[in-house]
Amino acid sequence: MHVTELWQYPVKSMIGSRVAEADFDLLGMAGDRTWALRDTVTGNLANTRQTPGIMQLAAHPTASGHVTITLADGRAVHSNDTDAADVLSDALGRAVVLEQLRPATDLDYYRRKPDPSVTDPMAYLREIFAREDDEPLPDFEKFGPNVVEFDSPPGTFYDCYPLLVMTTSALRSMQAALPDSVVDVRRFRPTFVVDTGDEPGHPEFGWSGRRFRIGSTVIEVVNDCPRCAAITKQVTPDIPQDRAILRHVVKDLGQAVGAYAVVVEPGTITQGDDLIPL
Repeated sequence: MHVTELWQYPVKSMIGSRVAEADFDLLGMAGDRTWALRDTVTGNLANTRQTPGIMQLAAHPTASGHVTITLADGRAVHSNDTDAADVLSDALGRAVVLEQLRPATDLDYYRRKPDPSVTDPMAYLREIFAREDDEPLPDFEKFGPNVVEFDSPPGTFYDCYPLLVMTTSALRSMQAALPDSVVDVRRFRPTFVVDTGDEPGHPEFGWSGRRFRIGSTVIEVVNDCPRCAAITKQVTPDIPQDRAILRHVVKDLGQAVGAYAVVVEPGTITQGDDLIPL
Protein backbone atom coordinates (compact mmCIF):
# COMPACT_ATOMS: atom_id res chain seq x y z
CA MET A 1 0.00 0.00 0.00
CA HIS A 2 1.24 3.48 -0.78
CA VAL A 3 0.00 7.08 -0.83
CA THR A 4 -1.20 7.89 -4.32
CA GLU A 5 -2.71 11.33 -3.57
CA LEU A 6 -2.08 14.01 -0.92
CA TRP A 7 -4.69 16.77 -0.58
CA GLN A 8 -4.44 20.13 1.17
CA TYR A 9 -7.47 22.36 1.88
CA PRO A 10 -6.32 25.87 2.84
CA VAL A 11 -9.89 26.99 3.60
CA LYS A 12 -12.39 24.77 5.41
CA SER A 13 -15.10 23.27 3.15
CA MET A 14 -13.58 24.66 -0.07
CA ILE A 15 -11.98 22.71 -2.92
CA GLY A 16 -8.35 21.99 -2.18
CA SER A 17 -5.49 20.82 -4.35
CA ARG A 18 -3.06 17.93 -4.58
CA VAL A 19 0.43 18.41 -3.20
CA ALA A 20 3.52 16.29 -3.73
CA GLU A 21 4.70 16.47 -0.13
CA ALA A 22 3.50 17.82 3.20
CA ASP A 23 4.69 18.19 6.77
CA PHE A 24 2.53 16.94 9.62
CA ASP A 25 2.40 17.87 13.29
CA LEU A 26 0.05 16.72 16.03
CA LEU A 27 -2.68 19.06 14.70
CA GLY A 28 -2.52 17.65 11.18
CA MET A 29 -1.09 18.77 7.84
CA ALA A 30 0.81 22.06 7.73
CA GLY A 31 -1.18 24.62 5.75
CA ASP A 32 -4.39 22.62 5.92
CA ARG A 33 -7.58 24.44 6.97
CA THR A 34 -5.76 27.48 8.26
CA TRP A 35 -8.68 29.68 7.16
CA ALA A 36 -12.46 29.36 7.41
CA LEU A 37 -15.61 31.30 6.68
CA ARG A 38 -17.62 32.44 9.69
CA ASP A 39 -21.35 32.96 9.31
CA THR A 40 -22.09 36.40 10.74
CA VAL A 41 -25.74 35.50 11.29
CA THR A 42 -25.14 32.51 13.59
CA GLY A 43 -21.62 33.42 14.73
CA ASN A 44 -20.49 29.86 13.94
CA LEU A 45 -18.31 28.53 11.15
CA ALA A 46 -20.22 28.48 7.89
CA ASN A 47 -21.62 25.08 6.93
CA THR A 48 -22.90 23.44 3.76
CA ARG A 49 -26.47 23.36 5.06
CA GLN A 50 -26.85 27.14 5.01
CA THR A 51 -24.19 27.92 2.40
CA PRO A 52 -23.88 24.94 0.02
CA GLY A 53 -21.97 27.09 -2.47
CA ILE A 54 -18.88 26.92 -0.25
CA MET A 55 -18.01 23.59 -1.83
CA GLN A 56 -17.85 25.24 -5.27
CA LEU A 57 -15.12 27.69 -4.19
CA ALA A 58 -11.47 26.70 -4.63
CA ALA A 59 -8.73 27.88 -2.26
CA HIS A 60 -5.02 28.18 -3.02
CA PRO A 61 -2.26 29.18 -0.55
CA THR A 62 0.05 32.11 -1.20
CA ALA A 63 3.65 32.49 -0.09
CA SER A 64 2.65 35.06 2.54
CA GLY A 65 0.34 32.68 4.40
CA HIS A 66 -2.77 34.20 2.84
CA VAL A 67 -5.08 32.48 0.38
CA THR A 68 -6.57 33.15 -3.02
CA ILE A 69 -10.14 31.96 -3.50
CA THR A 70 -11.53 31.26 -6.96
CA LEU A 71 -15.29 31.70 -7.18
CA ALA A 72 -17.58 29.44 -9.18
CA ASP A 73 -17.75 32.07 -11.95
CA GLY A 74 -13.96 32.20 -12.25
CA ARG A 75 -13.35 35.46 -10.37
CA ALA A 76 -10.66 35.49 -7.70
CA VAL A 77 -10.55 37.17 -4.30
CA HIS A 78 -7.60 37.35 -1.91
CA SER A 79 -7.80 36.99 1.85
CA ASN A 80 -6.11 40.37 2.32
CA ASP A 81 -8.51 42.23 -0.04
CA THR A 82 -10.47 44.84 1.89
CA ASP A 83 -13.68 43.75 0.19
CA ALA A 84 -13.11 39.99 0.56
CA ALA A 85 -16.03 39.53 2.97
CA ASP A 86 -18.41 41.43 0.69
CA VAL A 87 -17.34 39.51 -2.42
CA LEU A 88 -17.67 36.12 -0.69
CA SER A 89 -20.99 37.04 0.92
CA ASP A 90 -22.40 38.12 -2.42
CA ALA A 91 -21.18 34.93 -4.11
CA LEU A 92 -22.69 32.70 -1.42
CA GLY A 93 -25.89 34.65 -0.77
CA ARG A 94 -25.18 34.78 2.96
CA ALA A 95 -23.15 37.13 5.16
CA VAL A 96 -19.75 35.61 5.92
CA VAL A 97 -16.26 36.74 6.88
CA LEU A 98 -12.96 35.00 6.17
CA GLU A 99 -10.95 34.28 9.30
CA GLN A 100 -7.55 32.79 10.11
CA LEU A 101 -6.78 30.26 12.82
CA ARG A 102 -6.34 31.54 16.35
CA PRO A 103 -4.42 29.88 19.21
CA ALA A 104 -5.97 26.81 20.83
CA THR A 105 -6.08 28.71 24.12
CA ASP A 106 -8.76 31.04 22.71
CA LEU A 107 -11.55 28.66 23.68
CA ASP A 108 -14.37 31.19 23.33
CA TYR A 109 -13.44 31.71 19.69
CA TYR A 110 -13.95 28.02 18.93
CA ARG A 111 -16.93 27.42 21.22
CA ARG A 112 -20.20 26.69 19.40
CA LYS A 113 -22.84 29.43 19.62
CA PRO A 114 -26.58 28.68 19.85
CA ASP A 115 -28.27 28.99 16.46
CA PRO A 116 -31.62 30.78 16.92
CA SER A 117 -32.91 29.29 13.65
CA VAL A 118 -32.75 25.76 15.13
CA THR A 119 -36.07 25.12 16.86
CA ASP A 120 -36.13 21.33 16.45
CA PRO A 121 -32.68 19.80 17.14
CA MET A 122 -33.56 16.39 15.75
CA ALA A 123 -34.93 17.86 12.54
CA TYR A 124 -31.80 20.00 12.30
CA LEU A 125 -29.55 16.95 12.63
CA ARG A 126 -31.55 15.08 10.02
CA GLU A 127 -31.12 18.02 7.66
CA ILE A 128 -27.37 18.31 8.33
CA PHE A 129 -26.88 14.60 7.71
CA ALA A 130 -29.54 14.45 4.97
CA ARG A 131 -31.13 11.39 6.52
CA GLU A 132 -34.54 10.29 5.31
CA ASP A 133 -37.29 9.49 7.83
CA ASP A 134 -36.53 5.76 7.86
CA GLU A 135 -32.75 6.19 8.05
CA PRO A 136 -30.79 6.31 11.31
CA LEU A 137 -28.58 9.15 12.43
CA PRO A 138 -24.88 8.28 12.77
CA ASP A 139 -23.12 7.24 15.95
CA PHE A 140 -22.04 10.63 17.30
CA GLU A 141 -19.33 9.07 19.48
CA LYS A 142 -17.35 8.59 16.26
CA PHE A 143 -16.97 12.37 15.95
CA GLY A 144 -14.83 12.71 19.05
CA PRO A 145 -15.17 14.63 22.32
CA ASN A 146 -15.20 18.20 20.98
CA VAL A 147 -18.12 18.12 18.57
CA VAL A 148 -20.84 19.26 20.99
CA GLU A 149 -19.08 22.09 22.80
CA PHE A 150 -16.86 23.41 20.02
CA ASP A 151 -17.45 24.37 16.41
CA SER A 152 -14.07 22.79 15.68
CA PRO A 153 -11.37 21.36 17.97
CA PRO A 154 -9.58 24.40 19.48
CA GLY A 155 -6.62 25.49 17.39
CA THR A 156 -8.04 23.90 14.23
CA PHE A 157 -10.71 24.35 11.59
CA TYR A 158 -11.37 20.68 10.85
CA ASP A 159 -14.64 19.08 11.93
CA CYS A 160 -13.50 16.27 14.21
CA TYR A 161 -10.08 14.77 13.52
CA PRO A 162 -7.10 16.13 11.58
CA LEU A 163 -6.78 13.39 8.96
CA LEU A 164 -9.13 11.53 6.65
CA VAL A 165 -7.86 8.39 4.94
CA MET A 166 -9.46 6.94 1.81
CA THR A 167 -8.45 4.08 -0.45
CA THR A 168 -8.54 3.48 -4.17
CA SER A 169 -10.57 0.37 -3.35
CA ALA A 170 -13.27 2.48 -1.73
CA LEU A 171 -13.54 4.86 -4.67
CA ARG A 172 -13.63 1.98 -7.14
CA SER A 173 -16.24 0.08 -5.11
CA MET A 174 -18.53 3.10 -4.86
CA GLN A 175 -18.31 3.76 -8.59
CA ALA A 176 -19.20 0.12 -9.28
CA ALA A 177 -22.20 0.37 -6.95
CA LEU A 178 -23.29 3.72 -8.43
CA PRO A 179 -22.60 3.55 -12.18
CA ASP A 180 -24.77 6.59 -12.90
CA SER A 181 -23.09 8.80 -10.28
CA VAL A 182 -19.89 10.84 -10.41
CA VAL A 183 -17.76 9.31 -7.66
CA ASP A 184 -14.99 11.90 -7.56
CA VAL A 185 -12.42 12.16 -4.79
CA ARG A 186 -13.24 15.87 -4.41
CA ARG A 187 -16.64 15.00 -2.95
CA PHE A 188 -15.05 13.23 0.00
CA ARG A 189 -12.14 15.57 0.87
CA PRO A 190 -9.52 13.05 2.07
CA THR A 191 -6.13 14.04 3.41
CA PHE A 192 -4.61 11.23 1.45
CA VAL A 193 -5.69 8.38 -0.80
CA VAL A 194 -4.00 5.03 -0.32
CA ASP A 195 -3.53 2.70 -3.27
CA THR A 196 -4.78 -0.66 -2.03
CA GLY A 197 -4.41 -2.48 -5.35
CA ASP A 198 -7.05 -5.11 -6.11
CA GLU A 199 -8.33 -5.32 -2.54
CA PRO A 200 -12.16 -5.21 -2.63
CA GLY A 201 -14.59 -3.02 -0.74
CA HIS A 202 -13.49 -0.48 1.85
CA PRO A 203 -10.38 -1.85 3.56
CA GLU A 204 -9.86 1.28 5.68
CA PHE A 205 -12.94 0.29 7.71
CA GLY A 206 -10.80 -2.45 9.22
CA TRP A 207 -7.94 -0.20 10.26
CA SER A 208 -9.48 1.35 13.41
CA GLY A 209 -6.94 1.40 16.23
CA ARG A 210 -4.04 0.52 13.93
CA ARG A 211 -0.89 2.59 13.49
CA PHE A 212 1.02 3.10 10.26
CA ARG A 213 4.32 4.74 9.43
CA ILE A 214 4.09 6.83 6.27
CA GLY A 215 7.36 8.50 5.35
CA SER A 216 8.65 9.88 8.65
CA THR A 217 5.13 10.32 10.07
CA VAL A 218 3.21 7.89 12.24
CA ILE A 219 -0.59 8.00 12.17
CA GLU A 220 -3.26 6.13 14.09
CA VAL A 221 -6.63 5.38 12.53
CA VAL A 222 -9.45 6.26 14.95
CA ASN A 223 -12.66 4.96 13.33
CA ASP A 224 -14.66 5.16 10.15
CA CYS A 225 -16.01 8.57 9.07
CA PRO A 226 -19.82 8.97 9.17
CA ARG A 227 -20.97 11.16 6.29
CA CYS A 228 -23.35 14.11 6.05
CA ALA A 229 -25.08 15.97 3.22
CA ALA A 230 -21.81 17.55 2.07
CA ILE A 231 -20.95 14.57 -0.14
CA THR A 232 -24.19 15.12 -2.08
CA LYS A 233 -23.48 18.78 -2.98
CA GLN A 234 -22.34 20.09 -6.34
CA VAL A 235 -18.60 20.72 -6.40
CA THR A 236 -18.13 21.66 -10.07
CA PRO A 237 -20.48 21.40 -13.06
CA ASP A 238 -19.00 17.97 -13.81
CA ILE A 239 -19.48 16.86 -10.17
CA PRO A 240 -23.19 17.65 -9.76
CA GLN A 241 -25.50 17.36 -6.79
CA ASP A 242 -26.33 13.69 -6.22
CA ARG A 243 -28.31 12.32 -3.27
CA ALA A 244 -27.96 8.73 -4.53
CA ILE A 245 -24.40 8.64 -3.20
CA LEU A 246 -25.51 9.24 0.38
CA ARG A 247 -28.33 6.72 0.08
CA HIS A 248 -25.73 4.08 -0.82
CA VAL A 249 -23.45 5.17 2.01
CA VAL A 250 -26.24 4.98 4.60
CA LYS A 251 -27.81 1.75 3.37
CA ASP A 252 -24.77 -0.27 2.36
CA LEU A 253 -21.68 1.21 4.04
CA GLY A 254 -22.75 1.71 7.64
CA GLN A 255 -23.11 5.46 6.96
CA ALA A 256 -19.36 5.92 6.48
CA VAL A 257 -16.78 6.62 3.78
CA GLY A 258 -13.10 6.74 4.65
CA ALA A 259 -11.57 6.73 8.11
CA TYR A 260 -10.52 9.41 10.58
CA ALA A 261 -6.93 9.39 11.82
CA VAL A 262 -4.60 11.36 14.08
CA VAL A 263 -0.88 12.09 13.97
CA VAL A 264 1.09 10.17 16.60
CA GLU A 265 4.60 11.17 15.47
CA PRO A 266 5.11 14.35 13.40
CA GLY A 267 7.02 14.08 10.15
CA THR A 268 6.77 14.39 6.39
CA ILE A 269 4.68 12.42 3.91
CA THR A 270 5.51 12.34 0.21
CA GLN A 271 3.32 11.05 -2.57
CA GLY A 272 4.36 7.46 -3.21
CA ASP A 273 5.33 6.71 0.41
CA ASP A 274 4.39 3.23 1.62
CA LEU A 275 2.02 2.55 4.52
CA ILE A 276 3.97 0.39 6.92
CA PRO A 277 1.86 -1.27 9.65
CA LEU A 278 3.32 -0.94 13.15
